[in-house]
Formats: sequence, structure tokens, C-alpha cells
Amino acid sequence: MSFWRVLLSIICPPLAVIDKGCGSIFIVFLLWLCGWVPGVIAALVILNNPKN
Repeated sequence: MSFWRVLLSIICPPLAVIDKGCGSIFIVFLLWLCGWVPGVIAALVILNNPKN
């Protein structure tokens, strides 16, 4: 997880997970619409997942 990905996930979480698949983008986008903090947390969790 690079510095730029973390910065992008803080500014606009759906753009940070754009290469992780459609499901991840959709989940992060919905959480981001519910509130900024849930979207950021979801993006950081997805980016920090070692399986992807």
C-alpha cells in the first residue's frame, strides 16, 4: 500500500480501490455515500488486504 493510495483513499475512497474489482468499488461507494469515515475505513481495509 503506497502513500498515494492512502492519500487517495482519504480524499476519494472509491478511486483508491478502482483496480480491486467492481464489488469493492460498489461497497466502498455505498459506504462513502453513507458517510465519509465508513468509506475511508472500507477503502483502507480493502487496500490492506494481503490476499488481493
